[in-house]
Amino acid sequence: MAFTITSPAFAPNGKIPSLYTCEGQDISPPLEWTGVPMATKSLVLIVDDPDAPDPAHPRMTWVHWILYNLPPDLSGLPAGVSVLPGTTVTGINDWKRKDYGGPCPPIGRHRYFFKLYALDRLLDHLTPGSKDQIESAIRGHVLAATEIIGTYQKAGS
Repeated sequence: MAFTITSPAFAPNGKIPSLYTCEGQDISPPLEWTGVPMATKSLVLIVDDPDAPDPAHPRMTWVHWILYNLPPDLSGLPAGVSVLPGTTVTGINDWKRKDYGGPCPPIGRHRYFFKLYALDRLLDHLTPGSKDQIESAIRGHVLAATEIIGTYQKAGS
């Protein structure tokens, strides 16, 4: 079975509903995944936007959410998850917060990558747990990876 991530809230490359953005309740969308490899010890979720600040002239990738050490038997997360399962740890996003920050593009339609990694180990001693630290720590330990992309453009932009 292929390792896949989906969301009942939006189709692949589809529009993320405003509920999950700064124009709505700014809660995380529901996510579901299947096909986690048997040898998986933990999962990592990174949500980022490579189109910041302007898709016509991107200058950086903005990190919206990081979760690591998700239990391997987990099959998804509900919308607006507030109690994280088991060994899950939150990383630091680009707002310097340890929570989900929804799409809030200053201009144009941006793409939001929800990337899920199956690892052969737990990640230890990552303080504060930035995207760079996570990506460095998972190098050589990724059993499988999958992603879903959603898009969002603010009303009137």
